[in-house]
Amino acid sequence: MLNTAEQDTVIIRSGRLKKRPEFLYVAGKGNKWVSDSVIVQSIETDNGGVRFGYTATKKIGNAVIRNRAKRRLRAAILEISRSEKLKSADIVLIARDKTKDQPWDKIIKDVRWCLKRLDIIL
Repeated sequence: MLNTAEQDTVIIRSGRLKKRPEFLYVAGKGNKWVSDSVIVQSIETDNGGVRFGYTATKKIGNAVIRNRAKRRLRAAILEISRSEKLKSADIVLIARDKTKDQPWDKIIKDVRWCLKRLDIIL
């Protein structure tokens, strides 16, 4: 199920991770990179698309704060995908306590940095 070297880059809106087993598969078999404001887990796939999952634990706050943090991560990925080419992969972004308070530029920088370290951005 791993990606081959010849695989092309893909367009962002190809899917979402929705079910718990999908998140657990990425966490168990994939790679992880941690920054100040976000944790990114990824596993390369051969399905020809990028799928994203977003999560925030109760440790970072109530439902309003968790939803705001996930919205910020979704917007960050959308902005990054407009300027960068991404490999075919399943990617999970986990909000951290600082995600809700970080300046927008810092969140973009952290997400981009994690994706580069995981070799998702070409």
